[in-house]
Amino acid sequence: MTMHTSLRPLLLPCLLLPAVAAAEVPSVAVDIPPVHSLVERVMGDLGTPQLVIQPGASPHGYAMRPSEAEALAQADVVFWVSDGLTPWLAKARQSLATDAQQVELMESAGTQRLTYRQGATFEAHDHDEHHEHEEHEGHRHHEQHDGHEYDAHDGHGHEQHVGHDHHDHSGWDPHGWLDPVNAQAWLDAIATSLAELDPDNADIYRHNAEEARSELDDLIDELETRLQQAQGTRFIVFHDAYQYFERRFDVPAAGAISLGDASDPSPARIREIQQRVAELGVQCVFREPQFNPALVDSVFQGTGVETSLVIDPLGVDLPLGTELYPALLRQLADGVTRCAAEAE
Repeated sequence: MTMHTSLRPLLLPCLLLPAVAAAEVPSVAVDIPPVHSLVERVMGDLGTPQLVIQPGASPHGYAMRPSEAEALAQADVVFWVSDGLTPWLAKARQSLATDAQQVELMESAGTQRLTYRQGATFEAHDHDEHHEHEEHEGHRHHEQHDGHEYDAHDGHGHEQHVGHDHHDHSGWDPHGWLDPVNAQAWLDAIATSLAELDPDNADIYRHNAEEARSELDDLIDELETRLQQAQGTRFIVFHDAYQYFERRFDVPAAGAISLGDASDPSPARIREIQQRVAELGVQCVFREPQFNPALVDSVFQGTGVETSLVIDPLGVDLPLGTELYPALLRQLADGVTRCAAEAE
């Protein structure tokens, strides 16, 4: 079909204009697989975040590969949990991601934070702890008041944190992603940051975050129902990383072999656990796939405690993607319910 000659003068200027460039989706770097899962859920089909800590590696101490350092250097925004979880990452961010927006999720509005627990067994310490709590919008009926300092962070007037040193276990416990109410707050923080950087797609980010929040409401209800029968189960974890999950679903651990950074336990800590296993009625101890099971076997040899169960706080054996985060919480629930079943 031939263009009508009278239209050519009108269309010619349009044809000569440069094509309008499509808005670029931000380049995103994240620290651990659970955060990767939440960010990917918010980004949806628009893009995929880059992980700077390999799946299966401990975030408490890590040497980045060149490709991971490049992901930081090219990032428009970096989402990470906390300097308390990854103290080594602070220097890398400062040197490599100087132009990136940086979002420390444990500092984001609505995040509920717990102080580190003290001692190898927690029960004796919990009764003396002061507890403060503010309800998070959208899940007030899930809140618990169980004798531990709890801070509902509003995103303003940030406190100075102690506990960022690898060997300091005061201050806030950084394993906050294991409370799905925190994950809901983080979805909002992620969507807000991405919308600021990419306003053309702001509605998509916010819609995806709202859908994901609703999915987590359903997941919380599901896990509450499943874990109701497991309440009262007495278990010890490999390292003190799970209290956000424990308190959300009222399944408290009796103790932890290692501190919150998974460093080697002292002989005194091991003796405390061994001496109190029977007194506390411990039924199971949970291994973690990243750490040598021989330590667990040596601590509990001859006690009759079930030592074959495995959990981890990162979803080591789960494929990266939007389903990793809910699958991780279901795995933790599976571990507790299996412990309860083994004890019957």
